[in-house]
Amino acid sequence: MADEDDAVVDDEEEEGGASGGGGEGARGEVIVWKQQQQQRGHSRSSQRVQEVSEQLIGGDLHAKIQAAREIRTAVRRSASSSSSPSSSLKTRSRFAAAGVVQPLVLMLFSPNDEAREASLLALLNLAVRNERNKIKIVADGAVPPLVELLKIHHGSLRELATAAILTLSTATPNKPTILASGAAPLLVQILSSGSVQGRVDAVTALHNLFTCKESASACLDAAAVPALINLLKECRKHSKFAEKVSALLEILSKSDEGRTAIASSNGGILALVETVEDGSPISMEHAVGALLTLCQSCRSKYRPLILNEGAIPGLLKLTVEGTTEAQVRSRTLLDLLRESPQDKRLASSFLEKIVYDIATRVDGADKAPETAKKLLQDMVQRSIDIKTSRILPKGVSCSTEASSVRCSELGQHTSVSKS
Repeated sequence: MADEDDAVVDDEEEEGGASGGGGEGARGEVIVWKQQQQQRGHSRSSQRVQEVSEQLIGGDLHAKIQAAREIRTAVRRSASSSSSPSSSLKTRSRFAAAGVVQPLVLMLFSPNDEAREASLLALLNLAVRNERNKIKIVADGAVPPLVELLKIHHGSLRELATAAILTLSTATPNKPTILASGAAPLLVQILSSGSVQGRVDAVTALHNLFTCKESASACLDAAAVPALINLLKECRKHSKFAEKVSALLEILSKSDEGRTAIASSNGGILALVETVEDGSPISMEHAVGALLTLCQSCRSKYRPLILNEGAIPGLLKLTVEGTTEAQVRSRTLLDLLRESPQDKRLASSFLEKIVYDIATRVDGADKAPETAKKLLQDMVQRSIDIKTSRILPKGVSCSTEASSVRCSELGQHTSVSKS
């Protein structure tokens, strides 16, 4: 009926504009008429919102399910409406103000799957893009029944509960409650046993929960590593999803159990090396951060593993093309990988050829020798500075002897030719 009324208004406006006389007066009457229609529509909508709320509070189970479904439909309809971009926000706010959140949360405890599914869908639609509703849903006790639903080993209820945890975890005040609920280990299980959408939602929820200051004292279960490695190997390294997965792996690399799991996972270190080579700037930064943490924790153990996966070319490229933090991390890791007599061979013609190839791609063949020379000089300079700082006491400046040693090393490592 509203669509038909709008069509009548459009016709009247066109006729008023073409008739010549009385056009302004007719248009004014139409505007008043439209405002009256909008007020009537708002009144009917508010009345229906109140009726739905009363159904949820005092109705039988069938009435509650129908009311929950109507909430979902109303929010979705308002979200797809082109008349007002803020209409969906207003609809969500009206329902929340009418007191529907608490009875919907109570429905999550129902043994009836149909009731739980209807309430989950309604709560999800109320929470999307509405920070206040997200906080209220958690404050009204939604997290415990959602955690119970995560324990279901299959079916749509677990997927909906995962999506709900993901949505609610975007609100900062909710994160401590969700972390304390025991949801994280269950999300980790979904990484390897859920559907494709379930895994995506679980990764995003874990990313929301563990990449924030509220999670400083929380530990991500190292059991997540094999599933995350598999997901990183399967996804596009340049994707937003890869950024979240690599961020979680960097967090896991900070624990002994996480590092052991990364190294022992089939293709774990290789997946990180490939992300350094082909990832987005953010995923590259996380991947090199994880590799650096491994090498710093036990250089003798992890350095050969990283070298065996061919990490040097990607790290050298990152020193030129990465973010500021990625450049620092890659240079530090290169220092750790090259800092031994055995690696003098790595720093000779083979390394120079790699640097020259990268410099050619970055600045072109004409400027490649100069770019490659500067890059190698910077790497050697950093290595010497680190060594000198360990040998010389504080307050002692670099002597002429140190300078001559520096010149000698530069001469050994910067003979880059165009060939």
